Amino acid sequence: MPCRQPLLAAVCFLLCAAYTQETPRPRNTAAPKLAALQPALDSVRSEDLLRHIRILASDEFEGRAPGSRGEELTVKYLTEQFRALGLKPGNPDGAYVQKVPLAGFTSESHAVFVAGKQQLQLKPGTDYVAVCRRAVHEVKVDNSDLVFVGYGVVAPEYGWDDYKGVDVRGKTLVMLINDPAIADPDDPSKLDESMFKGRAMTYYGRWTYKYEIASEQGAAAAIIIHETGPAGYPFQVVSGSWGRENFDLRRPDKNLGRVAVESWINLDTARNLLKLSGHDFETLKAVAVRKDFKPVPLGVKASFAVTNTRREVDSQNVVALLEGSDATMRNEYLVYSAHWDHLGKNEKLQRDPVFNGALDNASGVAALLELAEAFTRLKTPPKRSVLFLSVTAEEKGLLGAKHYAENPLYPLVNTVANTNIDGLNQWGRTKDVVVVGLGNSTLDDVLAAAAQTQNRVLQPDPEPEKGFYYRSDHFEFAKQGVPALYANPGTDYAGKPAGYGQQKRAEYTSKDYHKVTDEVKSDWDLSGAVEDIQLLFQLGWRVAESEQIPEWKPGTEFKARREAMLKEKR
Repeated sequence: MPCRQPLLAAVCFLLCAAYTQETPRPRNTAAPKLAALQPALDSVRSEDLLRHIRILASDEFEGRAPGSRGEELTVKYLTEQFRALGLKPGNPDGAYVQKVPLAGFTSESHAVFVAGKQQLQLKPGTDYVAVCRRAVHEVKVDNSDLVFVGYGVVAPEYGWDDYKGVDVRGKTLVMLINDPAIADPDDPSKLDESMFKGRAMTYYGRWTYKYEIASEQGAAAAIIIHETGPAGYPFQVVSGSWGRENFDLRRPDKNLGRVAVESWINLDTARNLLKLSGHDFETLKAVAVRKDFKPVPLGVKASFAVTNTRREVDSQNVVALLEGSDATMRNEYLVYSAHWDHLGKNEKLQRDPVFNGALDNASGVAALLELAEAFTRLKTPPKRSVLFLSVTAEEKGLLGAKHYAENPLYPLVNTVANTNIDGLNQWGRTKDVVVVGLGNSTLDDVLAAAAQTQNRVLQPDPEPEKGFYYRSDHFEFAKQGVPALYANPGTDYAGKPAGYGQQKRAEYTSKDYHKVTDEVKSDWDLSGAVEDIQLLFQLGWRVAESEQIPEWKPGTEFKARREAMLKEKR
């Protein structure tokens, strides 16, 4: 929050002054042939990072919601920064922006469940949330049969089908979050690695998939039972996001093919709902992890009424280009991405209405600007071109990245890789760096080689069950076949006790994630963030210089798409 009183203002001034002092940089251990990169590496400075973050996460920017004054200020700031660095407009039409057609909608809902003479009426925002993503003013679901469909998954590669051919058209589906939690037959204390990647979440576990499959099955409504552990975040994150204006891409079919009502209910409400039907939550959950599970009619009628207040928004991705130095390879592109948007503001929160999003993702955008500056400090640009892409509406479903991936400014077949930044390390230097989805592509190998110059190692995601690989913008590139890397801060902190990194991650998730408290903190130490950005710079430089292009590794679900794309090009 800004300082509004003289004494507090003086304290803030002293804190800001402390942060603007030169931060000691890690010793350069790069090989001699990388000495030419030193001016670029040295340009990444914690004081510059903090300056960008403070501006983007200030109350003036109003939480950077798409379609708001905050978007106007953010796009203007990023455009000015890219232009000042001498980067070319990233859009071939000569602009620094790509228009992203969004539909904003705010849903008000009513939900009631009836079993015989018993009735359960839910309180919106507390017991449940519900939206309609169709381009309509109102939808109603009347007396729809409620059916428990387990995890709601159809995964032929695992021999798994929760629907078993049962006709659920017009019905309201109740399903569990995450993947089927199947125990290892040899050790019931662990999950079976051969099924849905064991502890790691697959796309089948993501809430987006749940509604997609419900739409394919012709359901009238779909309800996900929220559990904090399997979801990876508390119910307040869902209610806080879904209870305000949401967005979707404007499409010619007006989203009429989507399930009419998409809903979440909290665990206590789910228990009460299932009790109303004469069932027990734990019993049904235990049955749902069996391959022979079949949908369970609950003998309950569900009714929803959802009213939408809609508006059309022409939001914007911001994009800048550093043209490559090789006459042929400059027509191939490495893309760095980071989403500029956050949750805006909520005027109902009188004390502090602004969701500043300092870590998420003002910090990632600041890193993008530092990377852009670093590349401009090279005496000779790399052979391939580098695109700096700051996308809109990540918080609303990766929409800016989705729009770019579906409408690329440069052919995806010529896009050799995407590196995504979603949050920086604010707690000091680490001996490692976490790669979400480690082992997916040869980008990991390039990053590992670069990490050796910093005497660091790569580590897999310590929380694979939260499905982070499917929750940020790189996923939209991966779905289209482009090798994509998503690095997170390491967890092994220099000079800190074991478990410190996990402790700080947990604290952020519980106290600041998607809350108004995600602001610049007085105890931030961005020395580790500087080192991470320098590492991502090295990764990009190596990829942009190499004759070889990154590839998906065998067994990765995106490999076939990429190979087909490259085959068609040849």
